[in-house]
Amino acid sequence: MDKTLNLVGRILMAQIFLLAGLNKITGYAGTQGYMDAMGVPGMLLPLVIALEIGGGLALLLGWQTRWAGLALAGFSIVSAALFHANFTDQMQTIMFMKNLAMAGGLLMLSAYPVTGTWSLDARRG
Repeated sequence: MDKTLNLVGRILMAQIFLLAGLNKITGYAGTQGYMDAMGVPGMLLPLVIALEIGGGLALLLGWQTRWAGLALAGFSIVSAALFHANFTDQMQTIMFMKNLAMAGGLLMLSAYPVTGTWSLDARRG
């Protein structure tokens, strides 16, 4: 059961980052403008996309899970603080808490990385 739960957990965690990264590619100009409007240099967008897609794929495949989890947890906390800290807006508060919850799950993946055989990390060890 551990192998299955580990795989399902990684798939569920990875999908939000993969989809977000792909959506940023298709809506590049809008995302870059939003970042600029929030005081974050839009020129950082390629790094954000690389982190979301690269980190999402790493989680999905179970490759360097500990480091991918740490990087995405940090990203989730920073993006919550930068983009979702308007606590007078209920939706932004929910998004803030969602990012913190994701960071918590990612930190758990970092603390207890892939143990099942359905991962690239398990094949290395």
